Amino acid sequence: MTLERHTYDVLVIGAGGAGLRAAVEARESGLRVAIICKSLFGKAHTVMAEGGAAASMGNVNDKDSWMVHFRDTMRGGKFLSHFRMAELHAKEAPDRIWELETWGALFDRTKEGKISQRNFGGHEYPRLAHVGDRTGLELIRTMQQKIVALQQKDGRETGDMESGIKVFAELTITDILKENGKISGAYGYWRESGGEVLFEAPAIVIATGGVGKTFKITSNSWEGTGDGHALALKAGANLVDMEFLQFHPTGMVWPPSVRGILVTESVRGEGGVLTNNLGERFMFKYIPDVFKDKYADNEAEADRWYIDQDNNRRPPELLPRDEVARAINTEVKSGRGTEHGGVFLDVSKRISAEIIKKRLPSMWHQFYELAGVDITKEAMEVGPTCHYVMGGVEVEPDTAAAVGVPGLFAAGEVAGGMHGSNRLGGNSLTDLLVFGRRAGIGAVDYVKKNGANPVSQAAITTAATKIQAPFDREGGENSYSLHAELQEITHNLVGIIRTGPELKEAITKIAEIRKRSTNVSVSGGRKFNPGFHLAFDLDNMLLVAESTAKSAINREESRGGHTRDDFPGMNDKWRKINNISSFDGSQVNIREQVLPTIPKELFDLFDIHELEKYMTPEEIAKGGSN
Repeated sequence: MTLERHTYDVLVIGAGGAGLRAAVEARESGLRVAIICKSLFGKAHTVMAEGGAAASMGNVNDKDSWMVHFRDTMRGGKFLSHFRMAELHAKEAPDRIWELETWGALFDRTKEGKISQRNFGGHEYPRLAHVGDRTGLELIRTMQQKIVALQQKDGRETGDMESGIKVFAELTITDILKENGKISGAYGYWRESGGEVLFEAPAIVIATGGVGKTFKITSNSWEGTGDGHALALKAGANLVDMEFLQFHPTGMVWPPSVRGILVTESVRGEGGVLTNNLGERFMFKYIPDVFKDKYADNEAEADRWYIDQDNNRRPPELLPRDEVARAINTEVKSGRGTEHGGVFLDVSKRISAEIIKKRLPSMWHQFYELAGVDITKEAMEVGPTCHYVMGGVEVEPDTAAAVGVPGLFAAGEVAGGMHGSNRLGGNSLTDLLVFGRRAGIGAVDYVKKNGANPVSQAAITTAATKIQAPFDREGGENSYSLHAELQEITHNLVGIIRTGPELKEAITKIAEIRKRSTNVSVSGGRKFNPGFHLAFDLDNMLLVAESTAKSAINREESRGGHTRDDFPGMNDKWRKINNISSFDGSQVNIREQVLPTIPKELFDLFDIHELEKYMTPEEIAKGGSN
């Protein structure tokens, strides 16, 4: 088989919002860029971010500012976010939204003609710029058009539209290559034919999204197999805080064929309420002490908030996602769930059918077509679904450079640090834009300083042997069976509620599957062979699952998306600790690393009594770094 070879300055793995924003930045800086897309171009998981993009533009409430957004993000992450990433995100998000508009994004408008912004869980003010409930789709459409515009410009100047930036769709990367300790390129194959492809590039931006398919019930589509997390680990990078998985509180629960499909948080932002099978609006029972001053403890005040937000506390349905997901999980386990194991979410009593169809068109269509439910007249059945991973590649905040691997960058869901222990809804889309841009800038600076780093023949041979190996084995393990076993383990032992004994059991079982996976065999040829693809996806998911379980057993507290039944409640000792995962070639190892201290100017943005809920007396006394 002839090896297909390409040479670029920057290779972007992933064609969602973060990857495309990085590619735009690199191309506009004059570098040649390749974009690798595992699926079809435009089918990125970014489209699942329906409710909006969080940016403190103050269009609906002028009291909003980057400082308030920063505070909300730190609170949502239970003060485990990297302060610098949260700061950069809050400061730069408005510019990224306005930039999108100049590139053609068509946002919903206020009566004054400004970009409209809606309420979302954990955000103090209406902050989410939106396009109905299809905001992620509009972001991807706009970014794709920007890529095409750059190609058209190159076409006019060189006669070849793909001379400066090219998209390689339906191509899987199996290895990131290094020479002399630095990035040199990547190796993969065409999903249709199995033909092998070498990309030589001194800088790589990983923007591959999440890990949802590691779990049994997920809002993620088939692409979310943790490829970027695993590729980074195998290339020598670290992952940070992989124990923090966000189970979005509202996924569809019926019928089984659609279980896990996302129900956007904007349903609750527009006034949807959660009730159990007794008709109780149960969220009032689950307001944590740290949020009691900001969330209403009775229906009358919660309902008044929609009319007068300045003089009433927020409805508890708009608590951060981790709190709502745990509350729903508790109601179901206590026997107060629906017939199909969820709870009810009803927006029909708050707003008219006309407004529902205008503001939530995708949700109306989704339930009507898939579940036979008209959400303008009746309640939805919803329950937690594995949605997002807060953990990811450890990066330098300003450049998005992966720590320990020169030439490697990461942005979007695959990067860790920004969201701490729990991501606020709406922060994902602006995270993609802010740090996608910064990854592009970082890659450009790196390439201009370091130049090319050719791939050796030895590296090519090793990568090619790896792809062929499953075909050379006979009578080995089946990748589908192993994947199903892995999903059962993560669902039952590493899910929303965790315990030490169950996590130990999970770690043992994951190790057993990893051992068996080295003998996976694939029958048939390379063309149109999904078993061939899953053999490599499985290897990635096993690494991710091992990292998650080992990080989870190490963190002996409950915080954000990580709940330990045997260690309920937060422990201020653990607030200062990141769990760092690394891979030694045979297993994932975990070490603890102290978070950087919040600088005084950011520390002073918070009320001291609030900080006392999270920080040690020593931290409070220090008052931030000097």
